[in-house]
Amino acid sequence: QVQLVESGGGLVQAGGSLRLSCAASGSIFSINTMGWYRQAPGKQRELVAQITSGGRTNYADSVNGRFTISRDNAKNTVYLQMNSLKPEDTAVYYCNVNNVWTSTGWSTKDHWGQGTQVTVSS
Repeated sequence: QVQLVESGGGLVQAGGSLRLSCAASGSIFSINTMGWYRQAPGKQRELVAQITSGGRTNYADSVNGRFTISRDNAKNTVYLQMNSLKPEDTAVYYCNVNNVWTSTGWSTKDHWGQGTQVTVSS
């Protein structure tokens, strides 16, 4: 069983910064892909950024150049550094991991955190 615990959300003024963290726990040997999604009110959940175990990253066009995703494989933790925040970045941010190697084998399902609110005021 994989559990994800997020932290770091909050209220910030436009132009400010926040750093999100997500720690995965359970009988985990390795995690292939870790990432962040977000969902604003009335909108679908969308990919923000992803990072593979090898360090390859992928960003949504709307955040490219402002957000940076990173991970600590030893701690099974993924981070999202968000700079130059805009009101349109306001959303609930969800941590996601998939292709996880655990004590019971490979898990190809998506695992989600509980979400953390990010609010950017204008």
